[in-house]
Amino acid sequence: MTKISIIGAGSAVFTKNIVIDILNIPNLDQGEIALVDIDERRLALAHKLVLQCLELTGKENWRVKASVDRREVIGDSDFIINQIEVAGLRTVQYEYEIPLKYGVKQCIGDTLGPGGLFKTLRTIPEWVAIVRDVEDLCPNAVILNYTNPMSAVTLATSRITDLPVVGLCHSIQNTSHQLAEYLDVPYDELKWRAGGINHMSWFIELAHHGEDMYPVLIEKAADKTFLQKDPVRLDAMKYLGAFVSESSGHFSEYIPYYRKRQDLIDEHCSTGYNGGTGFYANNWPTWRRESDERIERFLSGEENIDLSNSGEYASIIIESMVMNQPSVIYGNVVNEGLIANLPGDGVVEVACLVDRNGIHPCKFGKLPEHLAALCRSNMAFFELSVQAVLERDKEKAMHALMVDPLTSAVCSLKEIEAMFHELYEAEHDYIGTFK
Repeated sequence: MTKISIIGAGSAVFTKNIVIDILNIPNLDQGEIALVDIDERRLALAHKLVLQCLELTGKENWRVKASVDRREVIGDSDFIINQIEVAGLRTVQYEYEIPLKYGVKQCIGDTLGPGGLFKTLRTIPEWVAIVRDVEDLCPNAVILNYTNPMSAVTLATSRITDLPVVGLCHSIQNTSHQLAEYLDVPYDELKWRAGGINHMSWFIELAHHGEDMYPVLIEKAADKTFLQKDPVRLDAMKYLGAFVSESSGHFSEYIPYYRKRQDLIDEHCSTGYNGGTGFYANNWPTWRRESDERIERFLSGEENIDLSNSGEYASIIIESMVMNQPSVIYGNVVNEGLIANLPGDGVVEVACLVDRNGIHPCKFGKLPEHLAALCRSNMAFFELSVQAVLERDKEKAMHALMVDPLTSAVCSLKEIEAMFHELYEAEHDYIGTFK
């Protein structure tokens, strides 16, 4: 019987999507789902919602357990789905407002930059403890990681355990659909090839019936109205020659060109996921409340639950391995030569074949060197931040911030040091003691 444990299940809307995807797997009519979260109230909501999903899909042969103590329920799991958030609601304002004093204007702040660094510092120690329990209680499990910073969490996992792990994001599948829409071509007819790192994978091939579609996309981007659909990514494409896999708001934080001066932000960044300053910090508490309210509407029947597939990769992997239905996903895995001009012990995002024998990353080759260089700048940040956590080394954490592309474009080393110490003091209770 297949057993799947979801850690951080209190993010109930995402849990609902993952569970419905699993319940939609053809001929997988029984199994067990274990739900874990340290927030009792949100866990209870998620538990009720999953039970409702079982009823709506007619999959009552699936069993569901829920506990705030993961050791009570995760034993013998075949798959561990990680979607934890560690103290994010309590720290999001620190991670936005303190860097803002130094001129660092973040949009998202969950992957790189000051926000990404301190999210790494508070997330990975908790995750390491979870992995140790997984090794003890379900040593044959496959870990499917959804938690950001994706590259950092997946990299840390690869350094502390031999358990198979893959980091899963939806940016490549979402962006490939966006590109088909931008180009006005049917998605099934668009030929593309992508590779790089999470949130910075590059579509190095884009073709329709043998025609290179980049000249078409560049011509479209010359129109200011079209450009505003995706202002940073489309502008960067004109100079870099390739479209990147994550939104304009995210991408604007990973490179040094678009957020280092207010005039550049005004020119290239608009609102929301297109680059609005403070977008996450100013909206996250509202999103959290609205998400919980939506769950209540699902449970009361006021809002119908959509039973269609979400497009996330977790259920595709589970179906491929359990039902031996081979598939291709894009996963974040240890490089080991998959992309020749990126660090071999770092984490890259490439196509992976999945079958009953597991997840098999596909060799990509080389990225164009200038694109590889941009990826390497981010990978250096992840390497230092992960080393900092695993070694409890405060200086390495500060050095990670010093090599961050956005922070280093805005601040001097002295200013970065001051910012780091101010953030460290503000969040000390959430990240513990470093040497």
